[in-house]
Amino acid sequence: MKKAVVLLSGGMDSAAVIALAQEQGFAVHALSVRYGQRHTSELDATA
Repeated sequence: MKKAVVLLSGGMDSAAVIALAQEQGFAVHALSVRYGQRHTSELDATA
């Protein structure tokens, strides 16, 4: 199985990329980074 790493922001774009990659047969690993940004609600939602 092919593998993919998706940088996950918590928004619709990265969620759509994950869905598309899975449909194409990829084993998807999501990565998000908490780097002190002011708005963390998206990252909190992905946890």
